[in-house]
Amino acid sequence: MARQLELNPVTHLTIGTVGEPGKRTFFLQGSRGSQSISLIIEKQQAAMLVESFESFLEELAQKHPENVRDVQDPMWMDMRLREPVEALFRVGNMGLGYNENGNQVVLVAYELVEEGEDPNVVSFWATRAQIRVLIPHTREVVNAGRPICGNCGRPIDADGHFCPNRNGHKH
Repeated sequence: MARQLELNPVTHLTIGTVGEPGKRTFFLQGSRGSQSISLIIEKQQAAMLVESFESFLEELAQKHPENVRDVQDPMWMDMRLREPVEALFRVGNMGLGYNENGNQVVLVAYELVEEGEDPNVVSFWATRAQIRVLIPHTREVVNAGRPICGNCGRPIDADGHFCPNRNGHKH
């Protein structure tokens, strides 16, 4: 039977990686007190999450403006993954929601499962300030991978790169 876990509210929310560029595993991690949940996500999911958060926060600012006293100066948070990083599951889909009463954003992560199976679900409840800090951090994590070849646009590994555009043939 599928489990549904909620961290409401999160005291820590981050995206980070384990491993060398080109072989990194991306994690979405949230904590509430001593309870910590780590989920494996794809690099593309992390990048899409940044875009989704940005447009979602813009939409919220129009529909549910924050009081001046609720808007905090940019806060500093420790965005490192907390040890031990043990994945509960690999994420298939994610969704965003908003609780007007608590002025909280909820990120819901659904386990990647075979068709017909019920996924495990984790809900991370965060403040808008936490999400605003998470956006540039996640962008940095996504962009911190392997350098990109200027000729073909593919990643360059530490041990070299075969560039199809440098072999005398044009595609």
